[in-house]
Amino acid sequence: MGRMLTAADVEAAGAKLVLAAGDRLTPLARDRAKELGVTVEAAGSERVAASLVAAPAVSKTSSEAASPASAPAPVPAARTQGPIATPAAASRPLVLPPSGAMYRRNALGPIAASSASSDRRPKAGVVGAGHVGAMTALRLAESDLFSEVALVDVVPGLAAGLALDMWHGAGLYGFSTRLSGSDDLAALGGAEYIVITAGRPRQPGMSRTDLTTVNAEIMTSVCRGIRTHAPNSTLVVVSNPLEEMTHLAAQQTGFPEERVLGMAGVLDSARFCALVGLTGKARPQDVRAVALGSHGPEMVIPLSQAFVGDRPIESMFDAEALKGIVERARESGGEVVKLLQKGSAYFSPAEAAVAMVRAMVRDSSEVIAACVRSRGAYGAVDTRVGLPVRLHRRGLKEIVPLTLRPAEQQALQEAAARIATRIAELPAPR
Repeated sequence: MGRMLTAADVEAAGAKLVLAAGDRLTPLARDRAKELGVTVEAAGSERVAASLVAAPAVSKTSSEAASPASAPAPVPAARTQGPIATPAAASRPLVLPPSGAMYRRNALGPIAASSASSDRRPKAGVVGAGHVGAMTALRLAESDLFSEVALVDVVPGLAAGLALDMWHGAGLYGFSTRLSGSDDLAALGGAEYIVITAGRPRQPGMSRTDLTTVNAEIMTSVCRGIRTHAPNSTLVVVSNPLEEMTHLAAQQTGFPEERVLGMAGVLDSARFCALVGLTGKARPQDVRAVALGSHGPEMVIPLSQAFVGDRPIESMFDAEALKGIVERARESGGEVVKLLQKGSAYFSPAEAAVAMVRAMVRDSSEVIAACVRSRGAYGAVDTRVGLPVRLHRRGLKEIVPLTLRPAEQQALQEAAARIATRIAELPAPR
């Protein structure tokens, strides 16, 4: 029997992937070959496409293969016992089709086990096994872009249990990424990308200053561990308060600023697009907008840069309606908390964090919003603030210059100034 080759095999092949007799590619592997420009050839022949798998098929026995296509073998009658059909005795063994899970994403087919050391995909890590962290780990694994996703949490057994539970579903989800869990930051060793979700959520009666003080201690401890065990990693910070924690992560790791990013704008942009979708005038995926400034009251969505398809969004909605959508996007996190009564959002924050990591791994060069050091961009004070950026495999590639209206640029500058004040008030690390 030949091998079922996956996207990982394509990525490891270089410029050309040679198929032995009987080898096949999963649909995702075929797509990945096209993306990377990898030539797929059969051994000793020209470039081939016939081996690309479109759908599961029933394997044939040698006698079936020899039969004319116009004269299929008769199917033996089946007898029923309750609701289950039981096939009658046949003169040859019944060969079942491969599991449909094989053809979902990058699932491993009937191939020999390969050494983990031959997997050239990067390793990712997630710190914090709460709802956001656990969902982030699962979505990273589902992407199948990584050899391993290591989940770490200070609570003994929590990360290990969640990672094992996720791995139990690998065949159902259709991914080959290994999942591991630990209460030791050393498990992050070798990780190229780390998402930090660790920290306490804001509780009733807790001020922003109280939250900052508590989570600053957690972030300091986490980042010192990352500096020791994963010194070459790129960080995506999700912990709140977002801008302050992103600044602290850069400070405590000592990493180059382009390798420490904060996740806020991707989530806030997605919330705006989703709320536009609720009007019935557009699908969320057809809306393009970018949320800048802070992950909070100073969030700025420049409507001059918002479109539905190729149409300016302001041509489809009146000013009052758009103002309401922007306000609701700004307050969406609190709206979810109020509805849940206990806990906070985690599906969309996790997906937003994964989108940032995915953009880096794929070197997509798409324009997204991220919390980065401004260095005077857009006339803003030099601080951590949400700006339009392009990412590449090692983090920030560039800050993208957009033509903002004077009022939009002023709002962004004011947001940066307020963020800078809060960062200056951070407690000194212990």
